[in-house]
Formats: sequence, structure tokens, C-alpha cells
Amino acid sequence: MRKIALVLFLLCFCAGRSSAQNSDVKFIADTLVVQADGKYEADPDLATLTFSVFAQDKNLKQTYDQASQSMRKIADVAEKNGLKKEDVSQGVLTVRPYYEGGRKKQAKSYVVKGEIVLKVRDFSKLGPLIEDSVEDGITDFRSLSYSLADEEAAKQHAAADAMRCAVGRATALLEQKGQKVGALRFANLDVKQLIGVSNVDLNTMSEYQSGALASASSAGGGWGMKKMPAPPQPPPPLPEKITVSATVQCAFQIL
Repeated sequence: MRKIALVLFLLCFCAGRSSAQNSDVKFIADTLVVQADGKYEADPDLATLTFSVFAQDKNLKQTYDQASQSMRKIADVAEKNGLKKEDVSQGVLTVRPYYEGGRKKQAKSYVVKGEIVLKVRDFSKLGPLIEDSVEDGITDFRSLSYSLADEEAAKQHAAADAMRCAVGRATALLEQKGQKVGALRFANLDVKQLIGVSNVDLNTMSEYQSGALASASSAGGGWGMKKMPAPPQPPPPLPEKITVSATVQCAFQIL
């Protein structure tokens, strides 16, 4: 009965920690309750590029063919830059007719839209992927986000760091009393969201694309001048390190 009462007390104690301010350390009978924080930092190793395809024309077949060709081109650019098939996700193309007034309601034009997402692990390929994909005038760059390919591993590292801190804090407290840390009776883990997983601002990317077009234009030279190749563009800006934080609340037996 004593063990059951202790477990129920600890459950109520941990469940109410968000509504009341509790200290990080509590002594309850022969049990020490310790709360500690941990974190894990890493550089992003995965970039996600999203492109949208938009084509509009009076002829449905021609419009659909333009959009399909643009989607295939992005896939070809991705393959050329070493991306695997599983790193390229193509959405379905949607068709929307636009009607003109009158009783017959004849379609005036057709709009075909689609989306394609690329998973990039070599960040040096981001610049060529963006430039080569949007040069047809049909494809539009939508977003670029950085993240961790294995978020679960990062959460485990943060949880392990929090547990090490909890054990270390409990050990230091009990050593002052001539006691030792016993078995773990209860643990409550809270892994917080990743900090640093962000989207690159579209305005920044627009400036980047404008710079690429300006470089290509200036490299063309004037009348009668030899056309020079455009200088290579630097990759888009990278975010800061990604941080995963965790909080653990442990109940240790006191020996």
C-alpha cells in the first residue's frame, strides 16, 4: 500500500508541475525527486525545396503539356544534381477552367497547377537547383526550409543529456548527506520542439534570384561584344544550429 500511495503521489506531483511553481529538488520520505534540463545542438543536414508550377492558356492540352514538361524538367534537374528518386515528390496536376460570360459558358482559358518537393542533403546543390528549375518562366520557387534528417535521434540525445544532469544533481545532493542514489522509481520526460528549423524568407530568395538574373544579363555583354558566362551564384543563406531541449523529472530511491 505504501508503494501504491507513493506512485499516486508522484503522478499527481508531476501532473501538477505546469500549474504550480515547484522547486527542482524535493525529498519525499525515502525518495528524492529531481528535475533537470538537457539539450542537443546540431547543424541542419536536410534542406527542403518546394516549387510550384503554373500554366495558363486557351488550349487545355497545350496548357497541361506545358505544366507536365515543367515538372519533368525539375525532376531531371534534381537527377542531374545527384538527388535520388525518393528525394523527389511530385504532386498531381490540377486543372481549373475559367469561363466567359454568356449562355453557352464556354471556357475562356485553363489553369494547370502542380507542386514538386526536393529533399537536398548537399547544400552546395541548392543554388543550381533553384536557378535551373525556375528559368522556364512557368515554375515558381515557393519555399526553402532547413531541418535535421533524423529528428528522433536528436530528441534522444537531448533526453539523455537531461537524464545525465538529473542523475548528477541527485548524486551531488545525496553525497552531502552521506547517502547514495538508488533505483529509479519514476521518470517523466518532456521533449520540446526543435528550435532553428526555419524557412528562408521569400524576400531574401527573391533578391537572390534577382541577383542571379542580373549576373546573367551583365555577362551577356553589349552589341558586338563576346558573350561571357555568368558567374556562379553562392548558395542561399544557411540558418543557425538547430537545438532540441528536454526536461526530465525523476524520482530516485535514497540508499
